[in-house]
Amino acid sequence: MSVMSDSNADLDREDSSHENGGDSSAGALADDEHNDSDIHSDTNVNHSADASEDPELEAIKARVREMEEEAERLKIMQEVMNDEDKHDSDSPNASTTGMSIEEKMEVDARSVYVGNVDYSATADDLERHFHGCGSVNRVTILCDKYTGHPKGFAYIEFADKDSVETATALDESLFKGRQIRVN
Repeated sequence: MSVMSDSNADLDREDSSHENGGDSSAGALADDEHNDSDIHSDTNVNHSADASEDPELEAIKARVREMEEEAERLKIMQEVMNDEDKHDSDSPNASTTGMSIEEKMEVDARSVYVGNVDYSATADDLERHFHGCGSVNRVTILCDKYTGHPKGFAYIEFADKDSVETATALDESLFKGRQIRVN
């Protein structure tokens, strides 16, 4: 009997297709529409899966925005540092920007370069070491602009030119366990 009922169902389908204009594709269209709705529901499932990933995606986007803001702050800091470097110089005359060329040359004539300076040395330490040479106006220990650590050399400005000759006599002397160069 089940065989009969299956064939009757097939006949009913054929009858309904004839009633719909004799085209058997109407049933196929109905089946396609049903399949399309299944596809759309699958797509909606994918969209809902994307919606569950949105908080994670938003967190990533927020982190990228933070990184971009930090990069902008670093860029501004770099520009400020570069502007300061334009005003500063690696010479003992860093504070003599308002001086004439002749005055700067005169200060240079009263200054010595000291190389191989211990990194822990302070301006006071250097002033004490060179105090016997004459009156010291200024000691400049140069530091790295990014880290702030000393570079290992300094400039010493004396009150008079005669002190420079005396200071050059300290070339290759020991200062804090290191043999310094004085030029």
